[in-house]
Amino acid sequence: MNQTAGSDYDVLVVGAGSAGLYGLHLLREKGLRVRVLEQGSGVGGAWYWNRYPGARLHSESHSYQFFFDPELLEEWDWSELFAGQPELERYFNRVADKHDLKKDIDLDTRVVSMTFDEGADIWTVRTDPERTYTARVVISATGPLSAPIYPDVPGLDTFVGESFHTARWPREPVGFAGKRVIVIGTGSTGVQIIPQVAKEAAHLTVLMRTPNWVVPLNNRVLDVHDMASIRAGYPDLRKYLATTFGGFLHNPGSRPTTTYAPGELKELYETAWQGAGFTKYFGMPYDVLADETANRHFADFVAGKIRARVNDPQVAELLIPDHPFGAKPVDCESAVYQGDGFGYYEVFNQDNVDLVRISVNPILEIVAEGVRLADRVVEADLIVYATGFEAFVGSLNRIDIRGVGGMALRDRWADGPETYLGIAVSGFPNLFMIGGPHGKGGHDNSTRCAEVPLQWIADLAEKVARQEYRRVEPDPAAERDWTDNVIAAGNANLMSKAKSFLYGDNVPGRPRRYVAYIGALPAFVDRLRQVEADGYAGFVLTESGPESRPKSLSE
Repeated sequence: MNQTAGSDYDVLVVGAGSAGLYGLHLLREKGLRVRVLEQGSGVGGAWYWNRYPGARLHSESHSYQFFFDPELLEEWDWSELFAGQPELERYFNRVADKHDLKKDIDLDTRVVSMTFDEGADIWTVRTDPERTYTARVVISATGPLSAPIYPDVPGLDTFVGESFHTARWPREPVGFAGKRVIVIGTGSTGVQIIPQVAKEAAHLTVLMRTPNWVVPLNNRVLDVHDMASIRAGYPDLRKYLATTFGGFLHNPGSRPTTTYAPGELKELYETAWQGAGFTKYFGMPYDVLADETANRHFADFVAGKIRARVNDPQVAELLIPDHPFGAKPVDCESAVYQGDGFGYYEVFNQDNVDLVRISVNPILEIVAEGVRLADRVVEADLIVYATGFEAFVGSLNRIDIRGVGGMALRDRWADGPETYLGIAVSGFPNLFMIGGPHGKGGHDNSTRCAEVPLQWIADLAEKVARQEYRRVEPDPAAERDWTDNVIAAGNANLMSKAKSFLYGDNVPGRPRRYVAYIGALPAFVDRLRQVEADGYAGFVLTESGPESRPKSLSE
């Protein structure tokens, strides 16, 4: 296909993680001129950046991979049920190399600004290092958890030792042996890295604001027989994953807890506890994540597991959350699977580990020798910031994105994001998102949840690139309706009872507003397909041609 008149490319994709790679593959299959812009020095997105010790999937490896290449499915053997960062980075590089994707990716290229030219209906994208790209369509595949944040305290640059954010971990090995280490944060990354630090550090101080529910991953090695069995089930597996709530192997049971006898329910809990990964999260009876009484019953069971593993009763109570189970995304501990029993909670039995609740004893500042708390200075040789992300909106807010009339997206979203289907924003034509706010394709089993939305976006992008439409953007009324319904569903759920990144609570000064999406994957996919079948209902489509004019379904 000839490139679009007046533009360098038909489509620019921002981000070379799993969504960006699959999006590039889809768009190239359509014969479009595509370029991917990636800030990192390699592909893989989260699995390029998050190379800290202990970084690991919460999805079973074989459920997380791509399914579009049957040959690669036959060739690739997973070494663990839950792959670690090094293996995942190798996997995404294998995908990129096998399909020669890297020739269309500019690495070490940070997008600084994106500006829509209303006269030409073309996006101009500027980067660091300084370069300018133009395209009819831009697809943001920057990821929901890719904009790291640090504690909102003074002195971050004053510490004289080593310091690293888990999302910007260096390629070179970081040694903990013989060092005094502070880990700030006990979310998912903190839960994974803390046991790795505790094995070697002379002393570890864990600074925890609030505890979260942590369940065992129950990882294991996969041998040739395991892979043969997994491989034989691939055709059925892909179909099954498209039917589950979050694209995981695990799906809520249709039978509520109230229909079980007490002994049966305890046996169900124990079996789930020994099961893989999110068996004890998404695989529980549906009312565990929906009904406060059922949730409290299961939370009490998990709290009992914590108390049994932590020797000091006072420390155990510090580690037991006071929010409902699953109100924040549940963390999985990456305990070593070879049977040594070294897990997250056992760390706090070690003489070289201290736990400090910073909601009670807050961080006042970072100082040259370590961290100043309200009652003392904790000295350290190394600080690990496991402090999370400005989720869903952060990576977009950090780019100066200007739409119709020069409106900045970050200004539009100052009080919280507004989208239609989590895919597009009114006033920003021909800009599509995957893994952004209010849509499926984000922090769940991302490759599965993003698969159909990416196909849908690629089809619509092709229509714009081939100039069937000059502009595609949401109708503001449809956008308001979608946003209001997503927020209402989030506020009515048990998740609203906990402070978390799902509501922007971890970003100082941010108004509390739900930024994720609570709906089921199959329902979301059905909605996308119905919108397309109805002529892209909810979108304003400006046709190409001498009498081009916007139209919507209502005409």
